[in-house]
Amino acid sequence: MKFAFAAARTASAEEAKARLAARYGEVPAKEADVLVALGGDGMMLECLHRVLGVALPVYGMNCGSVGFLMNEYSEEELPDRVRKAHLSVLHPLRMHAITASGVVEEAMALNEVSLLRQTRQAAKIRISIDHAERLPELICDGVLISTPAGSTAYNLSAHGPIVPLSANLLPLTPISAFRPRRWRGALLPSSVDVLFEVLEAEKRPVAAVADFTEVRDVVSVAVSEDRSVGAAVLFDPDRALSERIITEQFTV
Repeated sequence: MKFAFAAARTASAEEAKARLAARYGEVPAKEADVLVALGGDGMMLECLHRVLGVALPVYGMNCGSVGFLMNEYSEEELPDRVRKAHLSVLHPLRMHAITASGVVEEAMALNEVSLLRQTRQAAKIRISIDHAERLPELICDGVLISTPAGSTAYNLSAHGPIVPLSANLLPLTPISAFRPRRWRGALLPSSVDVLFEVLEAEKRPVAAVADFTEVRDVVSVAVSEDRSVGAAVLFDPDRALSERIITEQFTV
């Protein structure tokens, strides 16, 4: 089995990479059977973006803090662990953003696409689903739409629901909503097209963020799931992502 390694820019992750490469050998990613990500969830996201649409699975080992998408770190029997690992395929959200100056920006998100106010004033955002207006005006700090895998990240911090991988649902969650005060968001079929339109954009500027890509001064943001591409993630049998998503819902 041929390994490629990617390490977060921390001493512990880089030292782990050096030890593992010396023990198991290392080849470039294009020649590897698996990419081993060393770090935390941020490093895993970077690696998953690198392999979107490429037949190269990623096996993560936690050298960071939370490590929700990672397996436990161990230098023993790595080939055997990889062979026994369970495969999950994650599909990204595709963001199509238009700025006030007319520039079009596109990006992929494996966690979430979020719209966030840029100034002290609350944002005003209109939300349409499949070309039907559903919320004429949301006054808020922001709003996000998440993948099932990302539902335990920023979405959960914003009090959005956790979604199982097999549910084919996308959580739509407001961030500090002022009006309508009691709106807690929605669960949408993964097949929908979502359009966010920024109201009073000059007075209340908004930025859109898709994982690592930030676009400022947006006036509209369209989001849909792209099932034509995916990223393959490997998990130890006792660390299956679907099981951890269920377990997270009972964590207090």
